[in-house]
Amino acid sequence: MDWLIIVFILMLVIAPVMWLKPSPRQKRQQVLRSQIAKQGVSIKLEKPPLHHFRGTMPAYRWHFSQEGPGPDFLLVRDSNASEALEPYYAGWRWRIAPLRPLPDNAAIPLKALLERLPQDALVVQSTPYALTLWWWESQTAERFATYLPEFEQLREALSGRADQPFSQPLKGTEQASSTVNDQDAGLS
Repeated sequence: MDWLIIVFILMLVIAPVMWLKPSPRQKRQQVLRSQIAKQGVSIKLEKPPLHHFRGTMPAYRWHFSQEGPGPDFLLVRDSNASEALEPYYAGWRWRIAPLRPLPDNAAIPLKALLERLPQDALVVQSTPYALTLWWWESQTAERFATYLPEFEQLREALSGRADQPFSQPLKGTEQASSTVNDQDAGLS
């Protein structure tokens, strides 16, 4: 009877430790995220641009340079899209179509990517700041790394194709604002 009580107490002590241990899936995701982040991709858990979605989802981002912002568009996989959305290609629909048609050097790599992406990739989004893939991380780092050149090619092709031009500060404004700051500080 004493041994039974000792075993029960040991199980109570060990059980929480086992819950803290990462599962094989969590280990694979950690390796995936760290290896892909080393390639210059930023990864965050955020609410995806899907209607009626609760919770967060991994978002993999390839940032555009400030000098070359990208266009606005949002593609959703058919499985998560309304029939009212305009079909685009290979089971994807436009939730937000680009204002200007994509040039061939951007449309071709985009279509190639849409054909190859895993089934758990649900959204491809472009904003002036970044190209983003929303997916559930079903693949290994080695497999996902095969997509990186295509994402880089697409990002380069979309760079500088912003729907609206970004306003640059007027010449001389930087100097005028520094003069105002100097006067406020009592330096002049």
